Amino acid sequence: MIKKPTIFITNDDGINAPGIRTLIEVMRGIGRVVVVAPDKPQSGTGHAITIQIPLRLVTIIKEEEYEEYSCNGTPVDCVKLGFKIVLKGRPDILVSGINHGSNASINIIYSGTMAAVLEGAMAGVPSIGFSLLNYSADADFQPSRQYVQQITETVLEKRTSGGHLPECQYSVGQKRRPARNCCMPSGQWNMAGGI
Repeated sequence: MIKKPTIFITNDDGINAPGIRTLIEVMRGIGRVVVVAPDKPQSGTGHAITIQIPLRLVTIIKEEEYEEYSCNGTPVDCVKLGFKIVLKGRPDILVSGINHGSNASINIIYSGTMAAVLEGAMAGVPSIGFSLLNYSADADFQPSRQYVQQITETVLEKRTSGGHLPECQYSVGQKRRPARNCCMPSGQWNMAGGI
C-alpha cells in the first residue's frame, strides 16, 4: 500500500474564499489534506505573526484523510500552529492559495499567501503559492485546477523519487502566462560575519 502524502493548505483570503475551496478539492484527490486557514481575510499581512492576542484554532472537520481548521491569526500563524499543534511535525508539501489576484514581483513582500509559502520553505517543506490573476468579484478558479494538480504532483514526485528539489517558491498565475519558479537559497544570520 502506497502512503498518501500529507498536504498542508492555507491562504490569506480566508477559510471560506473560493480559491482555497478549489485548492482543497484538487488536493483531496492527491493525498491526505490538513487545512489551517485564517477565519477572515488577511491579505497584505505579509510575514506578520500575532503577538497581542491569544491564537485560537477552531475545528471545522476532522476525518481520517481530511482535517480543516480556522485560525484567528495570520497565514504565518496558521503555518506555525498547523505544523506544531495539528500535525506535530512537517507535511510532505505546503500549498497556499489560490490567491484572488496577483502575487508576482514585489507583491510577494506583502502577500500573506506567499508569506505562508516562505514560512513552509524555511521549515524545509516544499512549498507552492498559487494565484489567479483575476480581480473580478466572480472570478472562476476552475481553470486553475489542471495547473495546480500538475505542479503539485511534479513537486511531490521529485521529492519522493530523490530528485533534486531546491528550496523554491512557486507563484503560479493562470492568465496566459507560464508557470515560473524562484529558487531561494538557504541562509542564516551569523553575528560574526553576516549571512
